[in-house]
Amino acid sequence: MRVNGRVARLGDSADPERDEIRVDGAVVAREPLVYWMLHKPPGVITTVRDPQGRPTVVGLVPDRRHRLFPVGRLDRDTEGLLLLTNDGRTAQALLHPSYESEREYEVLVRGRIAAATLRRLAAGVRLEDGVTAPARVGLSRYDAASDASRFALTLVEGRKRQIRRALAALGHPVRRLVRVRMGPLRLGALEPGAARELTAPERRALLAAVRDAEAIAARAARSRSSGSAP
Repeated sequence: MRVNGRVARLGDSADPERDEIRVDGAVVAREPLVYWMLHKPPGVITTVRDPQGRPTVVGLVPDRRHRLFPVGRLDRDTEGLLLLTNDGRTAQALLHPSYESEREYEVLVRGRIAAATLRRLAAGVRLEDGVTAPARVGLSRYDAASDASRFALTLVEGRKRQIRRALAALGHPVRRLVRVRMGPLRLGALEPGAARELTAPERRALLAAVRDAEAIAARAARSRSSGSAP
């Protein structure tokens, strides 16, 4: 391996954006960054591959030219928007709690959910792994025929099965859960099981959101640092 014509040594680093990297004389080109939006249907596993042979989200992307990985997870029964990309920086900005990237869900629960219960959900629910972070909860709509309530829920954290566990603890098990927004990206009319590349405006909005999230995290880190200084 050579970097800018010099034989690389153990511990050397290189920037593929600026440096010429060759392996056995062939230039190593950086894979182009790609972004796909998927409407995950229920029953599909959010992983690259599954040892049990179950269908995975990557298998729903029609273009296999680039290595893709899902940004975060939706559990097997949860539906909705999932981003798949090869951009690790964007994945970090959307997933790390310190970046405060929002995820919005449409939630259908059993029974008539009271306003006081929604306020408890918004304030935080104590689970076995700690109290959930504050959330934004929309007004609920109750359907007597199905004995179910529907409302919007926006989070900035994403623990495993967090929404389902919190609502079960509040006495309203989830019947259906659909993620409709992730950062600036909206599911819109994309059909279940369908996938498409982000449009140019969506891609610009996503990368702008990443820069904003990184700035928020940097300010928070500086604030913590100055607060702990002697």
